[in-house]
Amino acid sequence: MKPVIATVHVPQARTEVFDFLDVLANHQSFTDHFLVDWELWGPAAGVGAKARMRVKGPGPDDRIEMTVIASERPRMTAEESVGANGRRRTRGTYTLADLPDGGTRVAFELRWLEAPLAERLLAPITRSVVARANQKALRRLVEALAARTKEEAG
Repeated sequence: MKPVIATVHVPQARTEVFDFLDVLANHQSFTDHFLVDWELWGPAAGVGAKARMRVKGPGPDDRIEMTVIASERPRMTAEESVGANGRRRTRGTYTLADLPDGGTRVAFELRWLEAPLAERLLAPITRSVVARANQKALRRLVEALAARTKEEAG
């Protein structure tokens, strides 16, 4: 299946955005509209951080196990996930770039490494649902970063 890419611009500096994204526990605050019941273990940040969560929605219970596999401050962080009882493997990569007038462009690419037959057959629908969820997550990331900046300032 083709990957899906979501992007957003944030006013925070790239290092600040990276430091937030590098802590896997922080992802819960902007993805809990579709990923719930988080459990974390391993290091808090960087390569080796792990989480287990459940996909919220209709249908069978889909649990995902996620592991951070790459972390290059302040450029990118990547995670691999296994779900659908081991039949789905994905790689999600956050890439950060400085914007010309300040702030950061955040791009999140989700690539399927393996997918169950049903997901492959319904690829346009699967990709559409995932793209919407990921774009909403990045909009919520903007809010999470703004709240964090406000807390640190006041």
